[in-house]
Amino acid sequence: MQGSPDSPVSPADMRVSYTEGTLDLSDLASTPLEQFQEWFAAASHDERVTEANAMVLATADADAVPSTRTVLLKGVDERGFVFFSNLTSRKSRELHANPNASVTFPWFAQHRQVVVCGRAEEIPREETLEYFTSRPHESQLGAWASKQSTPIESRRVLDEQWTALHEKYPLGSEVPLPESWGGWLIRPTTIEFWQGRPSRLHDRLRFVGQGSLAEVASWRVERLSP
Repeated sequence: MQGSPDSPVSPADMRVSYTEGTLDLSDLASTPLEQFQEWFAAASHDERVTEANAMVLATADADAVPSTRTVLLKGVDERGFVFFSNLTSRKSRELHANPNASVTFPWFAQHRQVVVCGRAEEIPREETLEYFTSRPHESQLGAWASKQSTPIESRRVLDEQWTALHEKYPLGSEVPLPESWGGWLIRPTTIEFWQGRPSRLHDRLRFVGQGSLAEVASWRVERLSP
């Protein structure tokens, strides 16, 4: 695109030609778990993709008012997709009120997306504790320092809270799991694999079903018009 960095940019003039690949039924794995693992591995090993486990989480409150944010995938198995968060955050409050949720993995460099829709539920505390103890010390302290999604007076307040916690739990000490921090599991009912194609005639294949992501009988596949 021509012009100086300070010149106005028109979104209408931006174009990308999607030529990275194709997606046919014959290319698709037999289960959604296997297909996701194949694409996730490809994204993770592609140096053009930053944080392959970053996913955009969409939720809605009891009045169907939506909100989105980026979270990090921390587990995927036959049950579904797992992430962790403050349980008093906006996302968690909305999931408690309305468990319907969607996540999108936007692997732009590969001209790929994976869109997962389903229902969320909290994971067992022992599973949360296992992950929490594996986190870096600073991240454990951060879970205590931040009352996520609530207003604060200034950045200084947050930094002071973190410093006080660091003095209370110095490096090498055990940081307890906060009651307000936990994990969420999204059990999918649909998983769409999207591959960009020229002329905007994209390939869209969607697994529809419920139950184990590793069982062929639990899912059917349909092609969607782009």
